[in-house]
Amino acid sequence: MEIDRAGLAEFLRLRREALQPEDVGLARGGRRRTGGLRREEAASLSHMSTDYYARIEQQRGPQPSPRMIAAIAQGLHLTLAERDHLFVLAGHAPPPRGGESRHISPGMLRIFDRLHDTPAEVVTELGETLRQTALGAALVGDLTRFEGPERSIGFRWFVDPSSRRIYAEEEHDFLSRLWASGLRDVVTRRGPSSRAARWTRELLDRSDEFARIWGLHEVGLRPRAVKHFVHPELGALELECQTLFEPEQSHALLVYTAAPGSESREKLRLLSVIGAESFSV
Repeated sequence: MEIDRAGLAEFLRLRREALQPEDVGLARGGRRRTGGLRREEAASLSHMSTDYYARIEQQRGPQPSPRMIAAIAQGLHLTLAERDHLFVLAGHAPPPRGGESRHISPGMLRIFDRLHDTPAEVVTELGETLRQTALGAALVGDLTRFEGPERSIGFRWFVDPSSRRIYAEEEHDFLSRLWASGLRDVVTRRGPSSRAARWTRELLDRSDEFARIWGLHEVGLRPRAVKHFVHPELGALELECQTLFEPEQSHALLVYTAAPGSESREKLRLLSVIGAESFSV
């Protein structure tokens, strides 16, 4: 496939100009010469330099990689159809949809962008954290930094003991069974050639605990409504978890709240001050 530089530039410009700062969780700020987002804002949302983004809109520079195109598609809050069109314009085959997709739907992003004062995250059906609010990262650390199978909280649970420290010890046995049950559900739906099946085989080789629980063949376990976290500085927090599902992409938005007047509510307030410093390496 060949890149359509003119088509790519025009499509990006039109989509950028169609967005207002408040549509993507940004403050409008002072006077704006043109409608829509500025190039530097689009670049920041896409986690790239303004110069790099500008060269694409100006039909200059090398062909953008699939990774960069995916970042732009997410940054501009494109729909799946728009994302796929963008990939074709850039000369690449569109990535898969469904369970293996990392592209968050615009509707879910619009909700996520408004959760500035709440711990929240968007996760895949395999427990891969795609995006966290600042308070979410302050609560459990930056979970988006992992690559490969370790992106999944369930996979890390069985291969990295340190991943369990953010959860109350009395919850560990149930969470082990929950992750195994959830993985079995995905394997059943996605089939033996899926990532879920490959990760299952790897876990069976690497974790005796997982092999034992997998052998129980438990299905249908569901997360509990109240989560018990352990923060390295603030200690125990009891938070309720509300979940919004996006069925086409099999993504879930998890939002954590504390009961008004509770000790955990006060700790969340302190957490916004402490930030993610406790989890820095």
